[in-house]
Amino acid sequence: MGEARVLLAVALGGTVGSLGRYAATVAFPTEPGSFAWTVLLVNVTGCALLGVLTGLLASERARHPLARPFLGVGVLGGFTTFSTFALDTHALADAGALPGAFAYVGLTVVACLAAAMAGVWSVTHR
Repeated sequence: MGEARVLLAVALGGTVGSLGRYAATVAFPTEPGSFAWTVLLVNVTGCALLGVLTGLLASERARHPLARPFLGVGVLGGFTTFSTFALDTHALADAGALPGAFAYVGLTVVACLAAAMAGVWSVTHR
């Protein structure tokens, strides 16, 4: 498969995912310096969906050569966001909510790992 097709799939998928994340933050905004529930839910959802995709690709039920570049790297890579997570954590700490910042980090890591594992499990243990 041509490299141009893969790059186009990643770019188009990234556009879709980024627009989805932006739409979520517009629909459910959080105040600067407050707990960023929307970004947390976006990241947990994205991790769960990436787990499902990974499980499907491993089981050969979705073996299209552009599935991982478009859906995994593009859509879900654009949808989830580590940089926003980092900035939201900084904003909490900067606003004096250090316990909230640590809670946000812990909850994000635990919830995202659990979501990814559940996603893989959901399609590999039927």
